[in-house]
Amino acid sequence: MGYKPTIGLEIHAEMKTRTKMFCDSLNDADEKHPNKNVCPVCMGHPGTLPVINKSAVESVIKVGLALGGKISDVSKFDRKNYFYPDLPKAYQISQYDQPLVQGGELLGVKLTRIHLEEDTGTLIHSTDEKGKEETLVDFNRAGIPLMELVTDPDITNAEQAVAFGKELRLILRYLGVSDADMEKGHMRLEANVSISKTSKLGTKVEVKNINSFRSLGSAIDYEIKRQEEVLEKGDKIIQETRGWDDVKQKTFSQRAKEEAHDYRYFPDPDLPPLEPTKVFDIEDMRRHLPELPPAKRERFQKEFGLSAQQASALVDDKNLADFFEASVSELARNENKSTVEKSAEELLFNYLTSDLSGLLNESGTGFPEIKINPEQFASLINLISGAKIMSRQAKDILRKMFETGEDPEDILSREGLGMVSDEGSIKAVVAEILGENQKAIDDFKKGKTASLQFLVGKTMAKLRGRGNPEAIRKIIEQELTK
Repeated sequence: MGYKPTIGLEIHAEMKTRTKMFCDSLNDADEKHPNKNVCPVCMGHPGTLPVINKSAVESVIKVGLALGGKISDVSKFDRKNYFYPDLPKAYQISQYDQPLVQGGELLGVKLTRIHLEEDTGTLIHSTDEKGKEETLVDFNRAGIPLMELVTDPDITNAEQAVAFGKELRLILRYLGVSDADMEKGHMRLEANVSISKTSKLGTKVEVKNINSFRSLGSAIDYEIKRQEEVLEKGDKIIQETRGWDDVKQKTFSQRAKEEAHDYRYFPDPDLPPLEPTKVFDIEDMRRHLPELPPAKRERFQKEFGLSAQQASALVDDKNLADFFEASVSELARNENKSTVEKSAEELLFNYLTSDLSGLLNESGTGFPEIKINPEQFASLINLISGAKIMSRQAKDILRKMFETGEDPEDILSREGLGMVSDEGSIKAVVAEILGENQKAIDDFKKGKTASLQFLVGKTMAKLRGRGNPEAIRKIIEQELTK
């Protein structure tokens, strides 16, 4: 019998509020100057008193409601005592036995709790002018509202853990409570991993220093394998905290695992207990939650005829989903229809997820900076579906739209990229191509049908891609069979 992994996640996410958790210092993750957004409160100066950030509490309650958790009638803040250079007060204001949210579920994984605390500062390791290694402390991040979500040990493999983390990040973004940008440290991951051959759980090892979903999967897989090797040698797993080395792709021991009593939790005497259900209209907040990813995926499939895979490709990027929906709305209006033809929807999806997304990747920009608006993009799709331009012209026009923000009709008119549709013009070009390719004509008459496509291609090239391939094919066939 093999080992059964048991995995739980602890996920921290910085809340997107104007100020920090207990003071008026700005919450600005993009601040480049060290120790600028600090004040006596978040620096822990004697005699200062914290004040709870109501917006941060509201944000965590929204997350709890979105995940089906129970909002506590009474919640309180506690002091979590430990000393570390990036912790200015030598304790962290967190929550212990009375968190804001209890329970909930996401992707079949049950949640233990969601609570709110303050973030720590940032350690910067560098080398001075003389080559001496030094560690500096930046307290800009210290005191930023930090949500911590703890799952039950319901996860059984790395893939499930990664899927959970990605879906949670998406929900945080749809709720607008966190940018959850892992490269900027807005969202951090920890995994608790144990293995056992019986129903009794094995010894838990906590893995920290995980800063991407790729690393989360790799760290869990490595730790499962490491623990199997330890047990197979007859040794015991030590309950400890291990770090993840992304370069060496392995975990390493950091310290013995602390228990709750090691932190000497006690209620923060400077902060009164909270009564969230009295301060906030919970049911009203529940009614005003935005449409969340699972519901949006389902609606996109039903309303726009998308496949599950297509719907996920859009919904997994909120900006992409919003642009798609706004464009489809304009497409319906432009065609004077209450619903859009499925072919037009498919065209819009394809050009959005391939061509326009490709231009965004190529330029290194995102949807917030894009010059094209949904109405213009819908107009381009109308030109294609109305057979006024072919794919080649569409791609050229789209690039110019992307660069200038111009309307597609204006570019089409100015550049002379419209379709050549009159039969006389096409016949003139076909006659020219046939006059230059006698061998292809001979091959066709010998039964080599591929030569017909060759002649169609030559004609299309002469027309700079502005001819209708079917019309061209028909005319060439007529000329060759005279």
